[in-house]
Amino acid sequence: MLLPLSNVPRDYAWGSTSLLAELEGREPSGAPEAEVWFGDHPGDPADVADGTTLDAVTGGTLPYLLKLLAAADPLSIQVHPTVAQAREGWARESHLAVDDPTRNYRDDNHKPELIVALSERFEALGGLRPVADTLRLLEGLGDSDGVVALRTRLSGDGDVLRDAVAWLLSGTAQREVDDIIRAVDAASSEEFAEELAAVRSIASRNQSDPGVVVALLMNFIVLRRGEAIFLRAGLLHAYVSGLGVEIMAASDNVLRGGLTPKHIDVPELLSVLDTTPGVVPVLRPSADGPVTAYPVDVPDFSLRRVALEGGRLPLDVSGPAMALVTAGRVDVEGADGVAVTVPVGEAVFATADETALVLSGTGEVFLAQPGS
Repeated sequence: MLLPLSNVPRDYAWGSTSLLAELEGREPSGAPEAEVWFGDHPGDPADVADGTTLDAVTGGTLPYLLKLLAAADPLSIQVHPTVAQAREGWARESHLAVDDPTRNYRDDNHKPELIVALSERFEALGGLRPVADTLRLLEGLGDSDGVVALRTRLSGDGDVLRDAVAWLLSGTAQREVDDIIRAVDAASSEEFAEELAAVRSIASRNQSDPGVVVALLMNFIVLRRGEAIFLRAGLLHAYVSGLGVEIMAASDNVLRGGLTPKHIDVPELLSVLDTTPGVVPVLRPSADGPVTAYPVDVPDFSLRRVALEGGRLPLDVSGPAMALVTAGRVDVEGADGVAVTVPVGEAVFATADETALVLSGTGEVFLAQPGS
């Protein structure tokens, strides 16, 4: 069975006022439109065309959450727990109401996620940069007290990145944080020009926030349309700007480390944070054929991008699956052969008994299903 899905954009403050409207070919609402959720998560289950919501169909058992995400301003710097960490944290916080603003764990699940760029440029921070590279960046910021203090911490022994993040977020380093932000504002560097420009832009929206300097320790990533990054548990990240399709495990567990007025629990963040430095691999669209798979090593979800250029394209699915249309005019057929036209910015849900879908038309479709 195929069920058309839609939802109302969530109005988080960081959301774009134009990107989702441009995608869907409508007038902007005038309010920030940050995310559209296609899933059965109790926080905002998708609307089914018959007037019900998807959780009434699935019983809340869908293992993934598919979204459209439109960022005009940076999201909070954040990290997500492993399954074991989430279960332990959920049990430990059982005395708190689920909507308590001081609660770190909203459920007992992990939240790995994959983001695919829909805009021609999607900016993100992902993972901690190798220390030697960051020290080279800091050399170009001069010798003010704050810069020297950070450079000294990163030049020590042991887990220097964990030590630096803990110090920056401790509340005792505000003078040094402000000093480093001023140094970034005045700096120029051919090698790190994009990184410094990104941090300056983040600082302009988050003045004196220690997360600005945490961002200085992270990899700055630019995705082109169709490119993706996978963000595993423990990996520090933040989306900066752009439009994308995001898929994640069905969880709302977020531990924040800056660029937000929301609750920040530094010890808990550090207990989950993986400080292993390194570059986050960019997954690129296929140059051979209409289907791009984005392989990820999690059982909760898998995602394929399909570029249709007319005709009919049958694809096997392992339900429950979703087809989200992001460009063009696309029809989706299930086992009964009845075609459902899916508007841009909306999706169709295929129940678990559907083993194949036929896509037709010209446009772009993202096909989500549980992982293997």
